[in-house]
Amino acid sequence: MNERRTYNSFQDIPFNSGDSYAPIRSGIGFSKQEIVHILIAIAVLTVAFSFAFVDYPPYSHLDQVGSVLPFSFIAILTGFFCHEMAHKYVGQRMGFWSEFRLYPLGLVLALFAGFLFGVVFAAPGAVEISGNPDKDEMGKIALAGPLTNVVLGFAFLNLSFISSDLIGSLFYYLSYISIYLGVFNLIPFGPLDGLKVFRWNKAVWGLLIGVGILVLLFLLGVVPY
Repeated sequence: MNERRTYNSFQDIPFNSGDSYAPIRSGIGFSKQEIVHILIAIAVLTVAFSFAFVDYPPYSHLDQVGSVLPFSFIAILTGFFCHEMAHKYVGQRMGFWSEFRLYPLGLVLALFAGFLFGVVFAAPGAVEISGNPDKDEMGKIALAGPLTNVVLGFAFLNLSFISSDLIGSLFYYLSYISIYLGVFNLIPFGPLDGLKVFRWNKAVWGLLIGVGILVLLFLLGVVPY
């Protein structure tokens, strides 16, 4: 049996050879195309989430958007980027080609929904997996992203209680965006992570989305902490 190998770029896969994989590497590898896609997604989500945190209607409060941009940028780095890198890391460690790709329609929806309504459709792209993972492998790869969000969101929430006003507000903001991204991606629908996790292990899916929703409700002031 051939040793499972992994590729850091789709273009590197030798489709015409009998060797389907490259040696498993430690860490995470990136292609130039992937880096460009990640940077574009970070930029668009940063702007979209900035509109979501100003007075309604957001397009009438561009002055407020500028003041929120730095917070949004840090939040997207911790929430979105860490989410996608968790997928990528687990996928590559399992030996599959794992690379982030933009969804142009998702980018447009995220930007315009944020600009017009202050609501973010947070699906600008995803880590694509190639190599025929089975249901269990795909479920674990899918779980990695929202699990990272929920863990980070819970950690940031607790840090907000022991920090000064400005830093505490930043941690609260980081917590909200991370939890929002995690819960959104756990919806068991279409291409979202939730459907893959649900098919793999319903108990794990139920526990994680339950914790995520509970923390989100606290952040929204619906339930006490």
